[in-house]
Amino acid sequence: VDSYDVTVEEDLGEIQLIKIEKRKYWYQDDWYLKYMTVKTPVGDYLEFPCYRWITDEKEVVLRDGKAKLPRDDKTQILKQHRRKELESRQKLYRWKEWHPGFPLSIDAHSHSELPRDIQFDNEKGIDFILNYTKAMENLYVNRFMHMFQSSWSDFADFERIFVRISNTISEYVMQHWREDFMFGYQFLNGCNPVLIRRCTEIPKKLPVTMDMVECSLERNLTLEEEVKQGNIFIVDYELLDGVDANKTDPCTIQYLAAPICLLYKNLEKKIVPIAIQLGQKPGPDNPIFLPSDSTYDWLLAKIWVRSSDFHIHQTVTHLLRTHLVSEVFSIAMFRQLPAVHPLFKLLVPHMRFTIAINTKAREQLICECGLFDKANATGGGGHVQMVQKAMKDLTYGSLCFPEEIKAKGMDSKEDIPYYFYRDDGIKVWEAIKSFAEDVIHIYYESDEVVCEDVELQAFVKDIYVYGMRGVKASGFPKTIRTRETLAEYLTVIMFTTSAQHAAVNFGQYDWCSWIPNAPPTMRCPPPTEKGTVTIEQIVESLPDRGRSCWHLGAVWALSQFQDKELFLGMYPDEHFVEKPVKEAMAKFRKNLDEIVNTITERNKNKKLPYYYLSPDRIPNSVAV
Repeated sequence: VDSYDVTVEEDLGEIQLIKIEKRKYWYQDDWYLKYMTVKTPVGDYLEFPCYRWITDEKEVVLRDGKAKLPRDDKTQILKQHRRKELESRQKLYRWKEWHPGFPLSIDAHSHSELPRDIQFDNEKGIDFILNYTKAMENLYVNRFMHMFQSSWSDFADFERIFVRISNTISEYVMQHWREDFMFGYQFLNGCNPVLIRRCTEIPKKLPVTMDMVECSLERNLTLEEEVKQGNIFIVDYELLDGVDANKTDPCTIQYLAAPICLLYKNLEKKIVPIAIQLGQKPGPDNPIFLPSDSTYDWLLAKIWVRSSDFHIHQTVTHLLRTHLVSEVFSIAMFRQLPAVHPLFKLLVPHMRFTIAINTKAREQLICECGLFDKANATGGGGHVQMVQKAMKDLTYGSLCFPEEIKAKGMDSKEDIPYYFYRDDGIKVWEAIKSFAEDVIHIYYESDEVVCEDVELQAFVKDIYVYGMRGVKASGFPKTIRTRETLAEYLTVIMFTTSAQHAAVNFGQYDWCSWIPNAPPTMRCPPPTEKGTVTIEQIVESLPDRGRSCWHLGAVWALSQFQDKELFLGMYPDEHFVEKPVKEAMAKFRKNLDEIVNTITERNKNKKLPYYYLSPDRIPNSVAV
């Protein structure tokens, strides 16, 4: 890092803009400029933030760091600078449809085609093929990585690729994964804690009777009464029904199921499974499996649910609802908000590397014949079908954290005391919302100012039209008319790109590294009758050695933080220069520190600590 002092003898008058040019040497020498500080003859200091790459012989024109809304610019020169910046950004950041029905993404085939400002500093660091292979070497499992079609001999055999790098949670999972308590707990605090909902009526497609579940109920009530009292919960994997299983390897037939799982809150207020049906259509060849069935019948039914949960988690919860949605926010921001706009300054740290990581994923991971096809039953196109089907449930309301928890009937802390994802998520949501409100009140003195902000309205419209494809039912606003609505809207963006992604990404190694607990594929069809399942059959159903290793490499690599990771509330790039905003940031960090302390205190002496939503573990943006 170098600093340069430049002294100017003559009086330049009031400085409106600064222009920086870079002469081209005989080799390419891109230069990253953080900021310029100008000391005026009267001793005032003016900050000109840049935080951009200066490449080739292009010039960069900077405004001083005070955030301004369009209405604040009175002179023609400033209005023109604002307009020109957006015109050039709109040429650079173009929308493109990757697959029909998907949210639109960036128009770039590879990472190297992206604008320099949003590329990773070191492309090697995010090479998925390199990282997965490196992960397999670190985990000492690379000797198995080409052993496709080679089955493990029993459950203990899975320990051969596990034991070298065990950590507290993954080891606990390995020891307790067969237990009903552990199965139920993951719906609340595993890496996909977003599917469970309170059951208000047993669906007709799941013909469970009182006789079937009587021995699982503890309150001397009928099943209907338990439902009325709010003690029954349901997770339905209907989305997987009709999705094509991976056919990219002709030597291994792979299978998917679309189970329905009924859960019960017992007297200890723990959530446990009481019935599992592995298909959507009831019938004699689609039995309802119960805890009272033979050990292996019940275990295999639970393994099928865990495998289905893994697919929904990877493709819907993680890919669609954090990565692809965050990319929409990011592209719209670059296209419609100039660097001088307060909302650009607020949001830009939460968009760091998101377009880059998604572009790299489309290049290597989720493309045709990509890494995703190697180990996953939804590879080879199934994941594309899943995103297309899941778009109908991608609503604005479902991204508002407290609203979504309430809609699922999961909001009562007294009723469901061990739902740490909910408790921590609401605290972080409130802290982000309070910060957004503070910033809004500095720049928008009334609702009228919000309505008049043409750049904000263009940003919101871009997200609705291109991200949500103009679908009215998505509930995404086309315009924003009040400061209150704007605060919620910005909270949705900042929470999704930071906390929501952290909650569903960084627990992947903890919960999915013990392969029987999260099989990425199944090699035998779901059982169609009871009483025939053996331990051999279960092991034959589970992924082979090769797929297990690729899966392990993937969940390890995805669970790592970036080098020099910036966590929630850490804003080293000073886009804002005004004192009131710096005070709002300090207040935000103080609130986040209090949340960290509360979570640390709660986790003390817990065998299963929950820390994914601790702000000191939430990166600012989706970058892995």
